[in-house]
Amino acid sequence: MAITKHKKHEIVKDLKEGFKKAQVIIFVNFHGLSVSAVSDLRKKLKEVGTNYKVVKKTLIKKTLEDFNFNGEIPELDGEVAIAFSENEPVAPAKIIKDFSKKNSVKLLGGVFENKYIDGKTMIILANIPPKEVLLAQFVNVINSPIQGMVVALNEISTKFVRILSQIKK
Repeated sequence: MAITKHKKHEIVKDLKEGFKKAQVIIFVNFHGLSVSAVSDLRKKLKEVGTNYKVVKKTLIKKTLEDFNFNGEIPELDGEVAIAFSENEPVAPAKIIKDFSKKNSVKLLGGVFENKYIDGKTMIILANIPPKEVLLAQFVNVINSPIQGMVVALNEISTKFVRILSQIKK
């Protein structure tokens, strides 16, 4: 069934509103995915505050024309859906990447920090650890020199005690 011009205009308007607030926009090829698998993916994405919509490629491209994203739009092959989030930029990519291990879903690319990125870069983005892990790693890096200094100072006092012990003997 064909979509009316009015309905197409509404879809483009909704996408524009979502894209304005989005920190990340992900293009997903979902060819061969069952209805239950799509429902499962939608549920997982919704848990992290991500919208997932199946929209015609022409409407996606028409919506993206109004934004001044750097680079070129990735090739949108096959059946394409979009996932966009205004909260967390890494979580949706990670969910889709993990979901693709068991299902026929492919990251085609997307928009991150006002730049078009390809599928390979989107996978790299998906491999970034969660914010809490990154903060813990950062604290460990900051703490490492201090910890080394404490060990060195402790070693100096230990050596001094050993020397005094040797002198006593």
